[in-house]
Amino acid sequence: MPTVLITGTSSGIGLATALELGRAGYKVYATMRNPARAPQLGEQVGKEGLPVSIVTMDVDSDQSVTACFAAIYGQNENIDILVNNAGIERHGSVEELPLADVRAIMETNYFGALRSIQQVTPRMRERRSGCIINVTSVAGKIACSPITAYSASKYALEALSEGLAGEMKPFGVRVAIVQPGIIDTPMPHAIAVAPASNYRQGRQLGALFSAALQQPVPPSIVGVAIRNIIESGTWKLRHPVGPDAEPFLSWRAAMTDEQWVALHASDDETWYSRIEHDFGMDTRPRK
Repeated sequence: MPTVLITGTSSGIGLATALELGRAGYKVYATMRNPARAPQLGEQVGKEGLPVSIVTMDVDSDQSVTACFAAIYGQNENIDILVNNAGIERHGSVEELPLADVRAIMETNYFGALRSIQQVTPRMRERRSGCIINVTSVAGKIACSPITAYSASKYALEALSEGLAGEMKPFGVRVAIVQPGIIDTPMPHAIAVAPASNYRQGRQLGALFSAALQQPVPPSIVGVAIRNIIESGTWKLRHPVGPDAEPFLSWRAAMTDEQWVALHASDDETWYSRIEHDFGMDTRPRK
């Protein structure tokens, strides 16, 4: 079976993907910043006897990424599939979100993926085979407050993936973008809690996330989608995942830029009425 390296496996989508691929018989290197603080994956791997090795790697660090890949290659291993999943989120208005938080988001979500990509592409190119899967988000095509900085990082990763796909296809290396909708992981639960702000958009989007999480979609659905991409041999670039992913993308595509801006500049009642009309969700605050 092929060898897979997955970043950001301490929880959520990364953890679910490591288990999905390990149960399917893939040899998995499941990387995370601090394994000691996230024992869940290791405990499950031990219970099931899965071919999953948990490895320390901080995608924010050139040295950590280089050392991790060097150790794997030093065992005469090839990485056939790279899944860039590591990601963080900080939310707030453009005015109020500290620059340090914006830089942290880009460091992990964009540069973290790029570091790993640059480690695998030379060998994949030489072998003329491989698969790189970058987990973005529907937010990689839809920008709105208070997750504008997060969206910017995912837009950047989408652009990187699109350009990379054209570079690698002549060498037989596939590149795929996975665009999850609202998945039941810690990240959307954090967004559902609106930060104190001078801007109402955080409250509006938080209400939408809270309503969506009333019917939680497990991260395992993304793990299954990633396995399907690997095993199907598809060259399709973008893969929306989750029951709301396509509807959200279609929602944005149906509006002009000016209509989109006007919607997000609207008052609470206009916003709540539009969400109820378009998605059948009553997101008004309960009294």
